[in-house]
Amino acid sequence: MSENLIKVGSEEQDLAVIIGKNITRLRKMADMTQLELAEKLNYSDKSVSKWEQGNGVPDIRILMQIAVLFGVTLDDLVKEHHEKKVMPKNTRLLRRVIIMACSAGLVWLVAVAAFVLLQLFTPSGVARYAWLAFLYAVPVSSIVLLVFSCVWHYKWMRIIVVSTLVWTCLACIYLTAYVVVPSNPNLWYIFLIGVPLQVLALFFFVWWKKVKLFKS
Repeated sequence: MSENLIKVGSEEQDLAVIIGKNITRLRKMADMTQLELAEKLNYSDKSVSKWEQGNGVPDIRILMQIAVLFGVTLDDLVKEHHEKKVMPKNTRLLRRVIIMACSAGLVWLVAVAAFVLLQLFTPSGVARYAWLAFLYAVPVSSIVLLVFSCVWHYKWMRIIVVSTLVWTCLACIYLTAYVVVPSNPNLWYIFLIGVPLQVLALFFFVWWKKVKLFKS
Protein backbone atom coordinates (compact mmCIF):
# COMPACT_ATOMS: atom_id res chain seq x y z
CA MET A 1 0.00 0.00 0.00
CA SER A 2 2.77 2.40 0.93
CA GLU A 3 4.63 1.62 -2.30
CA ASN A 4 1.57 2.67 -4.32
CA LEU A 5 1.33 5.95 -2.41
CA ILE A 6 5.00 6.67 -3.08
CA LYS A 7 4.52 5.93 -6.76
CA VAL A 8 1.49 8.23 -7.02
CA GLY A 9 3.33 10.98 -5.17
CA SER A 10 6.30 10.62 -7.53
CA GLU A 11 4.01 10.87 -10.58
CA GLU A 12 2.36 14.00 -9.16
CA GLN A 13 5.78 15.53 -8.59
CA ASP A 14 6.82 14.69 -12.15
CA LEU A 15 3.61 16.28 -13.47
CA ALA A 16 4.28 19.45 -11.44
CA VAL A 17 7.79 19.67 -12.92
CA ILE A 18 6.48 19.16 -16.48
CA ILE A 19 3.77 21.81 -16.05
CA GLY A 20 6.33 24.17 -14.50
CA LYS A 21 8.71 23.75 -17.44
CA ASN A 22 5.90 24.29 -19.93
CA ILE A 23 4.72 27.47 -18.17
CA THR A 24 8.31 28.77 -18.11
CA ARG A 25 8.83 27.99 -21.80
CA LEU A 26 5.56 29.59 -22.90
CA ARG A 27 6.10 32.64 -20.70
CA LYS A 28 9.57 33.27 -22.13
CA MET A 29 8.35 32.74 -25.69
CA ALA A 30 5.72 35.42 -24.99
CA ASP A 31 8.45 37.70 -23.62
CA MET A 32 6.68 38.03 -20.27
CA THR A 33 8.09 38.25 -16.77
CA GLN A 34 6.75 36.21 -13.87
CA LEU A 35 5.18 39.38 -12.48
CA GLU A 36 3.38 40.15 -15.77
CA LEU A 37 2.02 36.61 -15.95
CA ALA A 38 0.94 36.80 -12.31
CA GLU A 39 -0.92 40.07 -12.94
CA LYS A 40 -2.82 38.54 -15.87
CA LEU A 41 -3.84 35.59 -13.69
CA ASN A 42 -4.57 37.75 -10.60
CA TYR A 43 -1.99 35.78 -8.63
CA SER A 44 1.29 36.72 -6.97
CA ASP A 45 4.61 36.34 -8.75
CA LYS A 46 5.64 34.02 -5.88
CA SER A 47 2.89 31.59 -6.93
CA VAL A 48 4.11 31.67 -10.53
CA SER A 49 7.67 31.08 -9.35
CA LYS A 50 6.51 28.12 -7.26
CA TRP A 51 4.67 26.58 -10.22
CA GLU A 52 7.66 27.02 -12.53
CA GLN A 53 9.96 25.36 -10.00
CA GLY A 54 7.63 22.36 -9.82
CA ASN A 55 6.73 22.97 -6.19
CA GLY A 56 3.02 23.16 -6.86
CA VAL A 57 0.40 22.79 -9.59
CA PRO A 58 -2.18 25.48 -10.49
CA ASP A 59 -5.78 24.38 -10.18
CA ILE A 60 -7.68 23.46 -13.36
CA ARG A 61 -9.25 26.94 -13.66
CA ILE A 62 -5.84 28.62 -13.67
CA LEU A 63 -4.44 26.02 -16.07
CA MET A 64 -7.28 26.85 -18.48
CA GLN A 65 -6.52 30.56 -18.14
CA ILE A 66 -2.84 29.93 -18.90
CA ALA A 67 -3.76 27.78 -21.92
CA VAL A 68 -6.04 30.50 -23.33
CA LEU A 69 -3.46 33.22 -22.61
CA PHE A 70 -0.72 31.44 -24.55
CA GLY A 71 -2.97 29.98 -27.24
CA VAL A 72 -2.32 26.32 -26.38
CA THR A 73 -4.39 23.39 -25.12
CA LEU A 74 -4.45 21.87 -21.65
CA ASP A 75 -2.80 18.84 -23.22
CA ASP A 76 0.14 21.03 -24.26
CA LEU A 77 0.57 22.15 -20.65
CA VAL A 78 0.63 18.71 -19.06
CA LYS A 79 2.65 16.85 -21.69
CA GLU A 80 6.41 16.75 -21.68
CA HIS A 81 8.02 18.50 -24.64
CA HIS A 82 11.53 18.30 -25.94
CA GLU A 83 13.39 21.34 -24.72
CA LYS A 84 13.18 24.06 -27.32
CA LYS A 85 15.65 26.87 -27.33
CA VAL A 86 14.00 30.16 -26.57
CA MET A 87 14.90 32.64 -29.25
CA PRO A 88 17.23 35.40 -27.97
CA LYS A 89 15.33 38.58 -27.16
CA ASN A 90 17.23 40.76 -29.67
CA THR A 91 16.69 38.23 -32.48
CA ARG A 92 12.99 37.92 -31.64
CA LEU A 93 12.62 41.71 -31.56
CA LEU A 94 14.38 42.09 -34.92
CA ARG A 95 12.14 39.44 -36.47
CA ARG A 96 9.04 41.15 -35.12
CA VAL A 97 10.17 44.55 -36.40
CA ILE A 98 10.71 43.04 -39.87
CA ILE A 99 7.24 41.44 -39.79
CA MET A 100 5.61 44.74 -38.77
CA ALA A 101 7.59 46.70 -41.38
CA CYS A 102 6.63 44.28 -44.16
CA SER A 103 2.96 44.33 -43.12
CA ALA A 104 2.87 48.14 -43.04
CA GLY A 105 4.78 48.18 -46.33
CA LEU A 106 2.03 46.14 -47.97
CA VAL A 107 -0.49 48.78 -46.90
CA TRP A 108 1.61 51.50 -48.53
CA LEU A 109 2.03 49.36 -51.67
CA VAL A 110 -1.76 49.23 -51.97
CA ALA A 111 -1.89 53.02 -51.42
CA VAL A 112 0.65 53.60 -54.22
CA ALA A 113 -1.27 51.25 -56.53
CA ALA A 114 -4.52 53.09 -55.76
CA PHE A 115 -2.84 56.45 -56.43
CA VAL A 116 -1.46 55.29 -59.78
CA LEU A 117 -4.75 53.72 -60.89
CA LEU A 118 -6.71 56.82 -59.95
CA GLN A 119 -4.26 58.99 -61.88
CA LEU A 120 -4.41 56.79 -64.97
CA PHE A 121 -8.02 55.68 -65.20
CA THR A 122 -10.21 58.35 -63.62
CA PRO A 123 -11.28 61.81 -64.81
CA SER A 124 -8.98 64.67 -63.85
CA GLY A 125 -11.54 65.95 -61.36
CA VAL A 126 -11.22 62.73 -59.39
CA ALA A 127 -7.52 62.10 -60.07
CA ARG A 128 -6.46 65.31 -58.36
CA TYR A 129 -7.66 63.86 -55.05
CA ALA A 130 -5.68 60.63 -55.50
CA TRP A 131 -3.16 61.85 -52.88
CA LEU A 132 -5.78 61.02 -50.23
CA ALA A 133 -4.81 57.35 -50.71
CA PHE A 134 -1.52 58.06 -48.91
CA LEU A 135 -3.35 59.81 -46.08
CA TYR A 136 -5.70 56.85 -45.55
CA ALA A 137 -2.69 54.52 -45.55
CA VAL A 138 -1.56 56.01 -42.20
CA PRO A 139 -4.58 54.91 -40.07
CA VAL A 140 -4.71 51.56 -41.89
CA SER A 141 -1.02 51.02 -41.05
CA SER A 142 -1.81 51.98 -37.47
CA ILE A 143 -4.50 49.28 -37.28
CA VAL A 144 -2.03 46.68 -38.56
CA LEU A 145 0.58 47.73 -35.99
CA LEU A 146 -2.06 47.80 -33.24
CA VAL A 147 -2.89 44.16 -33.90
CA PHE A 148 0.77 43.15 -33.62
CA SER A 149 1.32 45.25 -30.49
CA CYS A 150 -1.66 43.55 -28.80
CA VAL A 151 -0.51 40.07 -29.82
CA TRP A 152 3.04 40.70 -28.58
CA HIS A 153 2.03 42.71 -25.47
CA TYR A 154 3.88 45.95 -26.36
CA LYS A 155 2.01 48.34 -24.06
CA TRP A 156 3.77 51.59 -24.99
CA MET A 157 3.59 50.77 -28.67
CA ARG A 158 -0.16 50.30 -28.29
CA ILE A 159 -0.47 53.77 -26.75
CA ILE A 160 1.51 55.41 -29.57
CA VAL A 161 -0.32 53.50 -32.31
CA VAL A 162 -3.80 54.18 -30.86
CA SER A 163 -2.97 57.90 -30.56
CA THR A 164 -1.77 57.93 -34.18
CA LEU A 165 -4.90 56.08 -35.26
CA VAL A 166 -7.23 58.53 -33.51
CA TRP A 167 -5.70 61.70 -34.91
CA THR A 168 -5.03 60.41 -38.44
CA CYS A 169 -8.61 59.12 -38.73
CA LEU A 170 -9.85 62.58 -37.77
CA ALA A 171 -7.41 64.13 -40.25
CA CYS A 172 -8.75 61.86 -42.99
CA ILE A 173 -12.33 62.86 -42.20
CA TYR A 174 -11.40 66.54 -42.02
CA LEU A 175 -9.49 66.63 -45.33
CA THR A 176 -12.09 64.54 -47.14
CA ALA A 177 -14.85 66.83 -45.89
CA TYR A 178 -12.75 69.89 -46.82
CA VAL A 179 -12.52 68.61 -50.38
CA VAL A 180 -16.31 68.18 -50.52
CA VAL A 181 -17.33 71.39 -48.71
CA PRO A 182 -14.25 73.66 -48.69
CA SER A 183 -16.25 76.70 -47.63
CA ASN A 184 -17.25 75.32 -44.21
CA PRO A 185 -15.15 77.23 -41.62
CA ASN A 186 -16.17 74.98 -38.71
CA LEU A 187 -14.69 71.74 -40.01
CA TRP A 188 -11.81 71.98 -37.55
CA TYR A 189 -14.27 71.22 -34.73
CA ILE A 190 -13.99 67.60 -35.70
CA PHE A 191 -10.58 67.46 -33.98
CA LEU A 192 -12.30 68.14 -30.64
CA ILE A 193 -13.56 64.54 -30.82
CA GLY A 194 -9.95 63.41 -30.54
CA VAL A 195 -9.50 64.88 -27.06
CA PRO A 196 -11.85 62.50 -25.17
CA LEU A 197 -10.76 59.62 -27.41
CA GLN A 198 -7.12 60.28 -26.49
CA VAL A 199 -7.95 60.45 -22.79
CA LEU A 200 -9.91 57.18 -23.00
CA ALA A 201 -7.03 55.49 -24.81
CA LEU A 202 -4.55 56.60 -22.16
CA PHE A 203 -6.87 55.50 -19.37
CA PHE A 204 -7.41 52.08 -20.90
CA PHE A 205 -3.78 51.31 -21.71
CA VAL A 206 -1.99 53.04 -18.79
CA TRP A 207 -4.22 53.58 -15.77
CA TRP A 208 -6.70 50.73 -16.12
CA LYS A 209 -4.14 48.10 -15.09
CA LYS A 210 -3.14 50.22 -12.10
CA VAL A 211 -6.79 50.54 -11.05
CA LYS A 212 -7.21 46.74 -11.28
CA LEU A 213 -4.10 46.19 -9.17
CA PHE A 214 -5.32 48.70 -6.61
CA LYS A 215 -8.70 46.94 -6.33
CA SER A 216 -7.08 43.53 -5.97
